[in-house]
Amino acid sequence: MCGINGIFSIKKTHKIEERIKKMNKSIQHRGPDAGDYFIYKDILTIGHRRLSIIDVREIANQPIQSNSKKWNIVFNGEIYNFKEIKKELSYNFLSDSDTEVIIAAVEEKGIDWFLSKANGMFAIALFNIEKEKLYLIRDRMGIKPLFYFIDNTNIVFSSEIKGILSSGLVESEFNRSAIDEYLGNRYVRAPYTFFKNIYQVYPGSYLEIDNTISVKEKTYWEIPNDFNTSENYKEEEIISNFEEELIKAIKYRLISDVPLGTYLSGGVDSSLITAVTSLNKEEKINTYTIGFNELNEFKYANLIAKKYKTNHHEIMMDKNEYIDKWKELIYFKDSPLGVPNEIPLAIMSSKLKEKITVVLSGEGADELLGGYGRIYRLPFDYENSSKDTSFYDSFINSYEYVPREIRDELVKSPKDYRKIFDDKNRKEFLERSNEDNIFKFFHKYHVKGLLQRVDMTTMQTSVEARVPFLDHNLIEFAYKNIPYNLKLKWLDKESKEKAVNQTAKEYSEVLDTPKYILRKISYKYFPKEIIERKKVGFPVPLNEWFSNLEELAKELLVDADWLEPNTLERLIEKSEKLDRAGQILWMFINIELFKRTFFNKKWKWN
Repeated sequence: MCGINGIFSIKKTHKIEERIKKMNKSIQHRGPDAGDYFIYKDILTIGHRRLSIIDVREIANQPIQSNSKKWNIVFNGEIYNFKEIKKELSYNFLSDSDTEVIIAAVEEKGIDWFLSKANGMFAIALFNIEKEKLYLIRDRMGIKPLFYFIDNTNIVFSSEIKGILSSGLVESEFNRSAIDEYLGNRYVRAPYTFFKNIYQVYPGSYLEIDNTISVKEKTYWEIPNDFNTSENYKEEEIISNFEEELIKAIKYRLISDVPLGTYLSGGVDSSLITAVTSLNKEEKINTYTIGFNELNEFKYANLIAKKYKTNHHEIMMDKNEYIDKWKELIYFKDSPLGVPNEIPLAIMSSKLKEKITVVLSGEGADELLGGYGRIYRLPFDYENSSKDTSFYDSFINSYEYVPREIRDELVKSPKDYRKIFDDKNRKEFLERSNEDNIFKFFHKYHVKGLLQRVDMTTMQTSVEARVPFLDHNLIEFAYKNIPYNLKLKWLDKESKEKAVNQTAKEYSEVLDTPKYILRKISYKYFPKEIIERKKVGFPVPLNEWFSNLEELAKELLVDADWLEPNTLERLIEKSEKLDRAGQILWMFINIELFKRTFFNKKWKWN
């Protein structure tokens, strides 16, 4: 795991070496083990910071040049099946790294061939000297970040936006259109960011940039079109096949030349990853959980830790520690924080760095198998409603974090991103079943916010996180082979009939079982006490801290120029009435903390 940077220009870039050095330094936390750069004619430079995971020798340091000298590469991520790809090549390898396998595959068989074979998470920059072309490639699900700035003369890219700003070629400009987008979704969806003219490379795509800075975009993977609604199936056979695919995905992510462990919240997802990891590693693994005096799941995490005899670490944090860490993490993320538990996750990552460098995490399980029952059951509720609005509008009303009514009344920001995504999604929602729509939406959008969380919280302390539930083969298998009724299953026929007169908020996990197939597998690995309890997530007691957040809001938001005048008291009053009271106020505070961090200084220099 690492960080990558680069500049590609029409003409020679003044002080290009100084610029790439500063870019590399700004993301050193992503790769403290080594750093270097490559410069070509002063029109291109690519830089790298390395966190050594596979083949930790110096010979595997980046940038790497191909044997023919035609290709140069910097790469952030892991290719889990690199040894299998290597067997299909006749290249003369100098190292045992996955990076060299990428450049060898590209040289011998081409970019598209490599991408069709690669199983992993990656952000890759490849430069072809003969054609003077730069390629920026992002993995299928967007697990690894890749940002770029472009104008008429330059493209500047990095694993983090601060890397782009540190080039001295780009000024930070606050993108007000991102405010409404963030408050609705907790993050800004690709290709946009909170910075004007700085974009995200779309997951599952790559950019081809020539020496006139002309850009072509190619999509090489999309979320599967399949959606299995079969009611005629062999349940035990599907469960067995899914378990086999899941174990394969987890075992791929155990490949490492450095110590490895798991997050262990005590929920089904992290417990299953921990169980499979323990059964496939000879040595004891390290497991980690974190909580607050007011709210924690230590009891359940300990059940798993004892069963699998892990070296378990409990971390307790308090309100003051949470608030103190907040602003620092906004700097690392280059955006407002999206999920309240980013702060405890970051603190836990700092702790686990003392013993391990790679950690497995459970992101993607809920999106794969319908874990958010109250949302995933909305199609059923809609069919039993008056259908006064379209399903899309009904879904968005339940899904978005800060209600549109509050955003429209209190926030001074353009709504252009809202319109772009609404128009696109309304059209797509008409083309599929509503059940399918929810799964596609969560894979296309929701999980991306969680991936930003896991990348920042781990990389800020030089730890690599791996997410087996987002293995693309596992996703393709689930869409094609797992019937909807094995993802969310009614307890019986009577339960389904009873649910007609209720809402998902009332009956989810009472009359049905979300992630049914995963729970069925789990009975082989741990007690039903873990499996049959209600989903909690990774709790942070923001509602209990509302008075502290109110005090912070009054300090920071009174002069916020992106809020409508004299609306602070209304914001506090409206927030307090909602279920997510603490989180809503927390999100507004995040915006102002972020704005003060990145837009009160000059970044551009000559």
